[in-house]
Amino acid sequence: MKHSRLPLLTTILVLVFFYLPIVILIVNSFNAARFGGTWGGFSLKWYAKLFAAREIWHAFRNTMIIAVSATALATVIGTCAAFALHRYHGKLQKLHYTLIYTPLVVPEILMGMSLLLFFVALRMQLGLFTIFLAHVTFCISYVTMVVLARLQDFDFAIVEAAMDLGANWWTTLWRVLVPLLAPGIAAGALLAFTLSVDDFVISFFVAGPGSTTLPIRIYSMIKFGATPLINALSALLLVATFLIVWLTQHLLHKEKA
Repeated sequence: MKHSRLPLLTTILVLVFFYLPIVILIVNSFNAARFGGTWGGFSLKWYAKLFAAREIWHAFRNTMIIAVSATALATVIGTCAAFALHRYHGKLQKLHYTLIYTPLVVPEILMGMSLLLFFVALRMQLGLFTIFLAHVTFCISYVTMVVLARLQDFDFAIVEAAMDLGANWWTTLWRVLVPLLAPGIAAGALLAFTLSVDDFVISFFVAGPGSTTLPIRIYSMIKFGATPLINALSALLLVATFLIVWLTQHLLHKEKA
């Protein structure tokens, strides 16, 4: 029986559709020409200009400050929320689940407008702190769902056995529960960090003077036609992403070994 080549061809076309633009972007980051339609020769001048652009690195610093702090707080709150949702049941928990699940389905533009109106009603000055609060708000939901999925297959008999052997609740928490849930917690934290770094819509609404994040800066650069710098910046971000993924996989394999 002759097998059809259509699935293989479809897979190849989909991969080309997804990754060809990324390859073109990286190639154009080394293009001496200002516009990617023509090849002006190999050059590193866009990377040199990128490293000299202080406004970009200021936006990058703001993004990292918000992403790291929002991820840390969202991971703690999200993990506690997931544990409460899995361990306890009742009408109050149904309301709790609804509050956690709502940011996942509400459109980002609606959430950004709502948060903006909320901060204005409280007379809070828009800046890094309001962006931080906004990112924590939606990152908690993603961390909770990831950790909650991990808890579905968790055997709490291990926790009960540890307490039967004389361990108190805090010892059981830090030496048994947290290490066993670490992969799920790490996955939720990485997802929250990625979403925080990548967020544009919500940050655009709640950002104030001097609190420009990297996505907002890139958006403003596109309006003024600074495409080569964006290509160089995107190439560096791709390299950093691949290094983080490789390091994570390396640490996981090392831990299993």
